[in-house]
Amino acid sequence: MPRSTKADKAQQLNAAHRLLQRNVALPEAAQRLARQFGLSLRQAYRYLEEAAQLDAPVEVAEATVPVTLKLPPTTVRVLRAYARSSGLTIGVIVTRALNAFLGALRRHG
Repeated sequence: MPRSTKADKAQQLNAAHRLLQRNVALPEAAQRLARQFGLSLRQAYRYLEEAAQLDAPVEVAEATVPVTLKLPPTTVRVLRAYARSSGLTIGVIVTRALNAFLGALRRHG
């Protein structure tokens, strides 16, 4: 059986969240999740329990590819400090920064 990814878990949680939002009865919701994602009923109930704690759907992360960057030590120190204080990973911070930069280039370029 293939390993579940973070994106898989996010999609399953979001499906569970949608079912709960539509007030689908738990046994029916568990059956639907189990069928849709090939889960055991026990696992489907776990997703429903976790989804019940959510205020909103979770973000489905895109798959990532490792890259190596050479950055000045000062930039790395600031980046690591920000990651620690924000609770975000360096990958998330760099992705957001690059997306903002590239978006600005597209708008002005």
